[in-house]
Amino acid sequence: MKQIEVQIMGQSYLLGCPEGGEPQLREAVERVDAAMCKIRDAGKVKARDRIAVLASLNLAFDLAQREASLAAMAAPAAPVPPAPATAAGPGTSDADEARALQLIQRLDQALAGDGHLL
Repeated sequence: MKQIEVQIMGQSYLLGCPEGGEPQLREAVERVDAAMCKIRDAGKVKARDRIAVLASLNLAFDLAQREASLAAMAAPAAPVPPAPATAAGPGTSDADEARALQLIQRLDQALAGDGHLL
């Protein structure tokens, strides 16, 4: 196992790193450093251990939100009630209408989870 030296909030750490994992580890260090510096720079928390706990909770919360979004996108759409006979336009079948409604519902579910309009 390879060892690399990194800096988090101005302090050096020597970390073990599996072969080929250095880019991912360095990216993780950058995320932790950014999260900790953001909390420190806000000025309300001074103790390094408290900053580390808050940063880890924030990162874990972000990860949980992303996982929930991915799970919502992967989940099958809720059953669509049959469309009224008058809803189908010329050249479309009831099956086409039902499929279109399912796709719209899946899009709504996927977009609702990320909190962004576009």
